[in-house]
Parts: sequence; structure tokens; C-alpha cells
Amino acid sequence: MAKELPKRSEVKKEDTWALEDMFATLSDWEDAVKKAQELAAAVEERKNSFTESAAELYETLKLYEECVKTYYRTANYASRATDVDKKNSQNQANYQRMMSVIVEIDSRLAFLEPSILMLSEETLEEYCKEEPGLLEYRLFFAEIQRTKAHTLSAEMEELLASTGEMQETPSEVFSLFSNADLQFPEITDENGEQVRITQGRYISLLSSKDRRVRKDAFTGLYSTYHKFENTLAALYNGQVRQLMFQTRARHYGSNLEASVDASNVPPAVYENLVEAVNENMDKMYRYVGLRKKCLGVEELHMYDVYTPMIADADRKVSFEEAKETVLKALAPLGERYVSLVKQGFENRWIDVYENEGKRSGAYSAGVYGVHPYVLLNYDGTLDNMFTLAHEMGHAMHSYFSNETQPFLYSRYKTFVAEVASTCNEVLLMEYLLARTAERRERAYLINHFLDSFKGTVYRQTMFAEYEKTTNAMAEAGESLTAEVLKKVYYDLNCRYFGPDMVSDEEIALEWCRIPHFYMNFYVYQYATGFSAAVAIARRILKEGQPAVDDYMKFLSGGCSKAPVELLKIAGVDMNTKAPIQAALDVFGELLDEMETLI
Repeated sequence: MAKELPKRSEVKKEDTWALEDMFATLSDWEDAVKKAQELAAAVEERKNSFTESAAELYETLKLYEECVKTYYRTANYASRATDVDKKNSQNQANYQRMMSVIVEIDSRLAFLEPSILMLSEETLEEYCKEEPGLLEYRLFFAEIQRTKAHTLSAEMEELLASTGEMQETPSEVFSLFSNADLQFPEITDENGEQVRITQGRYISLLSSKDRRVRKDAFTGLYSTYHKFENTLAALYNGQVRQLMFQTRARHYGSNLEASVDASNVPPAVYENLVEAVNENMDKMYRYVGLRKKCLGVEELHMYDVYTPMIADADRKVSFEEAKETVLKALAPLGERYVSLVKQGFENRWIDVYENEGKRSGAYSAGVYGVHPYVLLNYDGTLDNMFTLAHEMGHAMHSYFSNETQPFLYSRYKTFVAEVASTCNEVLLMEYLLARTAERRERAYLINHFLDSFKGTVYRQTMFAEYEKTTNAMAEAGESLTAEVLKKVYYDLNCRYFGPDMVSDEEIALEWCRIPHFYMNFYVYQYATGFSAAVAIARRILKEGQPAVDDYMKFLSGGCSKAPVELLKIAGVDMNTKAPIQAALDVFGELLDEMETLI
């Protein structure tokens, strides 16, 4: 019999997150949904008069802020509930209802920004003098002005908002299909036991010391995706086309430009990343050659990418041990930071283990006025411990921004979202390396750090280049069929991994399983964030308190400044290639040390 996952009802309460901290009962959630709808209606009632006076504008904005804060919390609750059990029909019904409510509310509120744009800067200044309460909305007004060229009339904004549910369809269908409907085959693990491949187990199986297990997991997963490649190509094509619709409606030049502008990031930052990484492919090829040498194989295959290069140095890390180690590693960030992480560990901020129907991967979700929520699929590996540190970095970023900023400025842009998480990972790695002198164990840790660079800077940039290429193809009128997508992906894989890697034909299907391709040019921010985080962590360890103080200002900044400007506070300028190159220089230094250790 294969090892099956526990049902959600079988998971210990202490290993689940406390949704009741958001809403004590489902009835409370339903009341809040109703309240959000009522607030949206109250805002809409002021549609034709709210800009006529300072007092009207202020009162309307207060209602608007309360409405959005309420519906964000209700949406958070519905999303968190369905992510831990996609087989629960009630959770699915609540989530779908919430998506409909969001579209309804967004449509009701769509008039607001275009109407404010109709006011002259002189009128807004006069209103702020008449009603001092409006001063807290100055940043809000500035952001509206920033996107003026891409904001439509109130009627057109309402129409676009009403398409929100359709825009989410490719992503929602992909998630349900990949996490709930797809069933992968069973394979025999290294202990001779039958185990079913799942999204959560896949990377663990690819990390196996037994090459036969790795190959079976690799071919088993992709043989399943192969059966549905045309369906998944159509889904991805739908994702690109819906983004093209929004891009053209808002008068952007490309999907890339529209997507990065949502975070107030210049397209040049994206281009700089791709160029800088392509200029440093020699280091990636050195890494691949080193991996081939360490594994002692005649041919290095794609199913050999995740297994440790240093055999028999890995060990299981219990969740309790992981928590204790992470707390010690984060000590350079100060007592309050560590105490808040500990609070999260002790008060069920985290949903820990995989269960039937649970979303794969890991993430953190901030909830204004409550606390962050962290989803894991903890499986006892060193990588899982780093994931814990990573997601708690996200959680602390949300915590400090929510604590410091008013609601409207609390949600940091996605461009800076990966900085705090990766900074935690770098601090954990430096902590472990500083306490490890034994040659083999040190090589094992450096292997993990090298793999982080490979997986975050190179791999995510490859994903970013795939998105850039396929979106440009669609914009040029080309069809995104399964065959086309497979060729684009396969060619990129060959270029990024180089001559020492056998790019197995199955890897051409990897795009089928990447959820981030449904998040509109999100992945490049993993690579830029990682690069910034390496610089920040090293500065903290070198300079101490002054660097920590700057970093805390960054964590508390929310979206109160443009993300590139916020990073400058922490000492990093992402307008240049310098941070990317500096991070890749560290990668090169690690390769140098690894070569002396093996």
C-alpha cells in the first residue's frame, strides 16, 4: 500500500493555523462579507457628489478604506480556508462566493480613482487645507496621479472591474486542476515502500540519494502532465490573453510594462536582471560541472538537480529543531524581531504539514489588524527549515508594515516582497556556516547555498525570460500551443544549464507545473529580492545596529515609498545591475570554496 496523506480532519490542531483569529465563526465571516458589501454601496451612493467638498471627500475616503480593509480580511479568510483543503466543497463554495463579492465591490468602487483624477492638484491642495484629515491620503492621491495615463473613465473602470472574475479563471482552474484533480502515479521509494507522487512530495523525492527514485519521480510526474499538455497550454494562453486585454485597455506598451508598473518598478530593472544573469552563465556552468563531478555520473540529468552534491551528509530536521535553530539564527535582528517570530511559532500562525487537498508549496499572507498566516508543507529536510525562515521573513515584513503604516500604505509592493524572506535565509545560512568547521558538513551547507543561488537567481530568471518571451510572442500574434511552449522552455533550459547537463525531453513540460506563471511577471522579483537580501544580510552582520535600524525602517515602510526607493533606505540600489552582479560574485566565491572542499 502507498503512503497516503492524512485527511484535513486528522491533522492535529496545533499544527494548523488559527483561522478563528480572523473570524471566530463562519457566521462572523458572513456578517463581515455583508458589511463589506454595505460599505461599498454606501461609497457608491456618494459617486456623484464626493468630490464637491473637502468634507465629502474625506468622509468618502474613510468609508472606502473601511470597506477595502473589511473585504481584504474576508477574502483572506476564504482563501486560507480553501488552500488547506481544496476537497472541501463548503470551502470552495465560500471562496467562489468571495470572488464574486470582490468583483461586485471592485465594480462599485471603480469610479473613485477616475473621479479623483478629475480634480486639479490646486483643488486637492485647497481641500487638504480645509480638512486636515485628508493629509493622510496625500500618498494615495500621488499614486493615483502616477498612473493617470493608464486610468480610464469611471464607466470604463467599472466595466474593467467587472471582468475581474474572468481574469482569475486561468489561475483558479490551474490551481484546482494541479492540486485537487491531478493524480500522479505511485513509485517505490528507497526503502522499497510504495509512495504516491504529490506536489508536496515531488522535490523531496527528487532529493533522494537513490537515482532510480529520482528518475521514477521525474518521469512519473511529467508523464502525467504530458497527458494534459494541450489543456495546460490553453490555460496559459488564456492567462496571457487576459493580461493582453488589460494591457491594451490601459494603454501600456506591453504586458511586461503593465505588470511591473503595478509595483511602480521601471521595466529596465527587469531587463537588467535578465542581462546580468546571462552575462554570468559561466558561473552556472561551473556549478553544473561541479554537481556532475560530485555525483560521479557520466551524464547529469534534470532529475539530478535537487539531490545533495555531498552524499550522506544530509539529515532530518524536525519542526521543533527547525524553529529553535531559526530563532537563534535571527538573533542579529534584535530581541523584538525574535520574540515576534517566537510568538508566531507558539500561537498557530503556521499550517505545518501536508494533507489531502492542501495547496502545494509555501507562502505567507499578511492580515491587517490580525497577524500573518504561513502555509508550509513541512517534510523534515534542511530545505524545509530554510523555507520556515523564508516564510517567517515574509510574515515579519507584513507584521511591521501593518503595525507602522495606515491600512492604505501597509501592503508592500511585490517587488520588495522577497527581500525580507531571503534575508532570513541568508542569516540562517551564515549562522550554520559560522558553527561548522567539519569539512564534509561545511560542503553540504555550501551546497545548499549554491542551490539557493541556482534556484532563485538563475532558475527564476529563466522563468522570467520564459514569461517575457512567450508574452512577446502572443503580443506579436503568434499562437501559444503546447508544442510552441515546449520548444521555448526546452531551449531556455539548455542555455541556462549548459553543456554538462542532459536536458531530458520531459523538462520541456516544466512550464505545466509552475503556478507563478499565472501571477503576471511575478517571478523576476525572487531573483532581484534574493540579490538585495544578500547585500542587506551581509551589511547587518558586518555593521550591526546601524544596518539593523535601516533594515527595520525598510520592513516598516509598506508602500509609503516606491519600492526601489525603500530598498535604498536599506542600502541597495536596484536601478543598476550592481546588486545582481554582487550576488553572483558571492556565488562565484562559494563555488571557489566548494571546489577546495571536495
